[in-house]
Amino acid sequence: MRSPRVLVVDDERFFREAIRDALTAAGYACETAATGAEALKAAEDPGIGAMVLDIRLPDMSGLDVLRKLRAERPRLRVITLSATTDQEVVLEALRLEAQDYLAKPLHDEELVLSVRRALAAFEQESRLAALRGRLRALQEALGELVIEAANGPPQERRRRLAEAAAEAAAEVVGAGKTSVMLLDEAGAALRVVAATGRDLAPDEMDSVPVGEPVAGLAVRGGEPVFANDVASDVRFAGRDHGERYSSRSFAVMPLGGERPVGALCATDRAGGAPFAEEDLACLRILALQLGPLLAGSEGAAEAPAGQARPPEPRPAALPAPIAAQEAGASSADAELARRVCDALTSEIEPARILEASLRPVAELLGALPVSLYLLDPITAELALESQIQGDTRGDRARLSRNRGLSATVLQTGGLVATDHPEADPRFDPDMDTPEGGAVGPLLCAPLRLRGKVFGVVRAFPRAGASASARSGEVVSAALSAAIRNVLLYRSLLESIDELAKVRQERGREKRG
Repeated sequence: MRSPRVLVVDDERFFREAIRDALTAAGYACETAATGAEALKAAEDPGIGAMVLDIRLPDMSGLDVLRKLRAERPRLRVITLSATTDQEVVLEALRLEAQDYLAKPLHDEELVLSVRRALAAFEQESRLAALRGRLRALQEALGELVIEAANGPPQERRRRLAEAAAEAAAEVVGAGKTSVMLLDEAGAALRVVAATGRDLAPDEMDSVPVGEPVAGLAVRGGEPVFANDVASDVRFAGRDHGERYSSRSFAVMPLGGERPVGALCATDRAGGAPFAEEDLACLRILALQLGPLLAGSEGAAEAPAGQARPPEPRPAALPAPIAAQEAGASSADAELARRVCDALTSEIEPARILEASLRPVAELLGALPVSLYLLDPITAELALESQIQGDTRGDRARLSRNRGLSATVLQTGGLVATDHPEADPRFDPDMDTPEGGAVGPLLCAPLRLRGKVFGVVRAFPRAGASASARSGEVVSAALSAAIRNVLLYRSLLESIDELAKVRQERGREKRG
């Protein structure tokens, strides 16, 4: 995917070219326009992510251009500039949601920092818009899967479910090739039952032994396997990936939570782009819902004979539900994922994003407190970053990375979902209870970024509520995507601080 470009709009050739040259030297691709009409025409290109716009243009006011852009390209970030210091003009530009206002003559470093911030904001909003679309597609796909699971003979349901899931995965993440693989009767190998973007029929494709790359690794470990560049990944050294796929990026998700029944595979994204954290979260949620539906379509909830067990920690297995219960659970988990990810679009400030993301977990799981911890790079402990707490109790400010079930989740990347955590030998009452020490059901899930665990989210369901491992997997995937956007916004704030420092130094230079 190409980086967004900058459009420089100024009727004075000297300024237009000077701005273009400064930005080009900083590594940004630029285009130029001399009039408002030219600017509006050029801005129709979705590859334009930021505009440096002079307020005074020969054919129309820069403010009028800004008004039209707000209606036609609301995500485009606009930096206005002018030689005038008229406060009313500045305020009107800001009211029209200009990203920044710079005064001529420009300082190159100030300009570059402002553009860097504008492009980062544009990319963040573009990712959020894409995520909203994927979530809508995911919700529709899950609804169709539930319908497929409820109709027809078991073998026919199984085939239709697999085909619908392969098509849904292709649509949700824009993958050119997808497949659904299921364990054979012996539980020793995975065979393709549905695929998209392939010349061969599913029954003509090779099976994969459990434990071998790539799908077999995901099923044996019960964890996703993905790579952004398979050619440089030591896990797949010596394996020729290029003959069958045009992309070096792929994602494989185990179908189901604790007892995978197969794998959902995706590769060859449009344009050869790698899978982002949001893509992986959507695929993970789809795979979590699909696994039990496929198991239910076979009329069995037990793992096939010979299937390897996933690693710790999963101290409490979920009861095997009937098909109707699974359909209800899928709908509830899809709603949970949707509401968590909706928080990304309703808030922008980091603390508020985190609080808004945790609130649906508290409400839909009937849990208090619900808390999110990130690794402290200085102390190496888990530090409380955000929480939703009850009237009287909150969670602990810090957790050890070496004690208790929460530390086990951090170390192994597995999750804990148990109604009786005190029965587990790894339980530590000073770590695995909220402030006050009340023992009760515990749900603790890992937070991942680029495949690495960097924090945990944990919830304490109220009396009578159950800690669901499937819901924990959904929470883990959705919140991992949310955290990525929080970290991005923090980098934006750092950029703002840099810009403020540059302006302060420039002011001192002028006064000196």
